[in-house]
Amino acid sequence: MCAHRPARPPFLTRIPRRLRVALTCVPGLAAVAGLVLCGVGIDRTAGGPGPSAAARATVGHTAPRPPVVPRERWLGDASVTQAPTRYADRVSAVFVHHTDSPNDYDCADAPRIIQSLYTGQAGVRHWDDIGYNFLVDRCGTVYEGRAGGPDRPVVGAHTQGFNVGTTGIAALGTFTAGMAVPRAMTDAIAAVAAWKLGLSGIDPRAPVRLVSTNSLSRYPAGTRGTFTAVSGHTDGYWTACPGAALMARLPGIRHQAARLQGRR
Repeated sequence: MCAHRPARPPFLTRIPRRLRVALTCVPGLAAVAGLVLCGVGIDRTAGGPGPSAAARATVGHTAPRPPVVPRERWLGDASVTQAPTRYADRVSAVFVHHTDSPNDYDCADAPRIIQSLYTGQAGVRHWDDIGYNFLVDRCGTVYEGRAGGPDRPVVGAHTQGFNVGTTGIAALGTFTAGMAVPRAMTDAIAAVAAWKLGLSGIDPRAPVRLVSTNSLSRYPAGTRGTFTAVSGHTDGYWTACPGAALMARLPGIRHQAARLQGRR
């Protein structure tokens, strides 16, 4: 079961228990006990190859691309056959997550931890890939997650109902109330958010309106929800992710990302 499960939304009482469990949390592999993977969901909206970063870069408030460790560095021989990558037109928002896993890891072990997450999601759970577009360790290293090109608007599987046109950034660890959130980690999240949103000319502090594609989110399919351009997983889905401690850091992350874009 998922740690820190929130109260069940009313509509879930009408869904069979087996399906509710599948939609919220599925245990990880025994070999990676403690890595609890909370429900993130996959939207099946298809799309062709998205435009390149150069084609989408807007004049003005862009931010530099932070160093990103390519997925080949953590994938190793764990790769499974996956469906073709899907793309949106652009990235309009960022959703921040935590992996609900231990915090006391050595940063040199981050690739192994990410590979374990991938194996649990793409292998055991038969997703089309790891759900997150990026992962950040406690030392501030940014890792490419989902395949398709880090500079492109890749559709992930991180926030049920709002995977299309967003980027999911997962912090490696558990950041519930009272947990310390490393400064290097929040700096890295801000850098990724500034870069990805800058490609669409979006202020990380600005409100954005997104259309839900799945009624299992907080919004019925086809309706619009208003978010801040950098939001937490819980803003779009019934979950405590990314934890109260990391949620409390989001205002600072937004302002830092805006400064990286050259905004006041």
